[in-house]
Amino acid sequence: MSRRSASSVSDSVIPAAPLLQVKTAPDKVHMSFHSILFRKPGYSINMETLKEPPFFTDLNLDQVISTITADKEEYNLKSFFYTPLSDIGTIKYRQEIFRDFNNKTLLENIKSFAEKMSTMRRYIALADKLEYKYHKEGWFLEALNIYCDAVNDLVHDLSAANLESKGFLSFREYIIKYAGSGAFTSLMAETKTLKSYLATVKYCVLIKSNGGRVRKYESEIDYSAEVEKTFEKFKQGAVKDYTVKLPGSTGMNHVEAKILELVARLYPDIFSNLDDYYLKMSDYPDEKIAVFDREVQFYISYLEYISILKQAGLRYCYPEISAADKMIYADETFDCALGYKLVMKSSPVVCNDFYLKNNERIIVVSGPNQGGKTTFARTFGQLHYLAGIGCPVPGREARLCLFDRIFTHFEKEENIKNLRGKLQDDLVRIYDILSKATSHSIIIMNEIFTSTTLKDGIFLSRKIIKKIMQLDLLCVLVTFMDELSVLSEKTVSMVSTVVPENPALRTYKIVRKPADGLAYALSIAEKYRLTYDSLTERIKS
Repeated sequence: MSRRSASSVSDSVIPAAPLLQVKTAPDKVHMSFHSILFRKPGYSINMETLKEPPFFTDLNLDQVISTITADKEEYNLKSFFYTPLSDIGTIKYRQEIFRDFNNKTLLENIKSFAEKMSTMRRYIALADKLEYKYHKEGWFLEALNIYCDAVNDLVHDLSAANLESKGFLSFREYIIKYAGSGAFTSLMAETKTLKSYLATVKYCVLIKSNGGRVRKYESEIDYSAEVEKTFEKFKQGAVKDYTVKLPGSTGMNHVEAKILELVARLYPDIFSNLDDYYLKMSDYPDEKIAVFDREVQFYISYLEYISILKQAGLRYCYPEISAADKMIYADETFDCALGYKLVMKSSPVVCNDFYLKNNERIIVVSGPNQGGKTTFARTFGQLHYLAGIGCPVPGREARLCLFDRIFTHFEKEENIKNLRGKLQDDLVRIYDILSKATSHSIIIMNEIFTSTTLKDGIFLSRKIIKKIMQLDLLCVLVTFMDELSVLSEKTVSMVSTVVPENPALRTYKIVRKPADGLAYALSIAEKYRLTYDSLTERIKS
């Protein structure tokens, strides 16, 4: 004879009447909270940007976002990072929530809630795939039991938290009222009651050579402990364990399913209520709580990403965002993608500063090759984009502009399919950018017109910069054409520097100073191996 028990709970008298009064649908709870990501109501998942913005690759933001979301695939977070914000109010809304997460206890509590919700979803998904009725219903019950615990624990944690952001305060009000609503209290009571009654189910399986039968457990003595005690005295030290370890599984074979079916016949009232519970609890979890669970991962994933950089001594700040003027600055900032790679290799990260004041709009970056010019340009774009979705940005302090679009023009290999030469392709791409840009746009151009002569390159670049100045937008231009840095009061020169004692060594510091006129000459000399080192090497050979 074999005995099975769902729990060690002592026998209870099972009432003949139905145990539960399951509601046909949960009551609706009406609160002002609608999103932890978006300040204004009306946002829906259909408004998310599913396609990566075209400038992401040039700015290496594709690498940044891929790293941030790598361990959060179940939440589909990339669309949040692809969707820019158009108002400063929502940016500040998110910054406030990020600041609340400075409370490490709050962060850990939200992570704990997310783990419970993730487990709940796995159980529901498992239940959907299972074949046998009561097996399916049992996992569904367990999923909602975890959901009830997750909600109650979060209510307790948020009630004790010192919250200041409008988003979290609104959500706390919502979840407290939700947890006290008739819908949720009924769900929790029914879930706990049904689990407690299922815990009283005890049965025996009587196995014979030609089959077996199932009956209720009738308090037979369990002799297993007595048998072990009797044979304990015959032990002679450690012995080999010959028991077979069966793999753990949530699956149920046809024999187990048949036994469970027979057990259900022994306890018809309990299992009838389980059937009703499964059919009528399809409206859980609550939609707003499920949305919160997904959206809050935007903050958690980003904070986990920058925590690695902050542990290396790098700084992050909450930038001031302006839509009224274009006087901007950033101190001790850096390229996120490059910084992350260097930190992972335990290599130092070089930080830079920049600012634009009064009528200054265009930063012209020149200097020797491999000196950090392109990295600086990427940093400028990354800062504005990350600030524009409400995230902390690299740097000790920053003030940045609210933009409508970011455009990038980085050098690309010639595409033989479009039948255009390199120069023509540059002109077509730049024309497309300038035809779409507004005074609130940002343009980042890296090494334009390298396929033509210096004279023609300067001529074409002047025309483009003149158009940019007319639009009065922000621009970073990486170039060897130093003349472009002094075209107007709107242009500012920044130069990548080298070690004075050894010009071959780059400092990767980009400083605000007049171009020295040597950058283009040095690049030509390096290209044709006419530098002093190259000539010396060739003479020796």
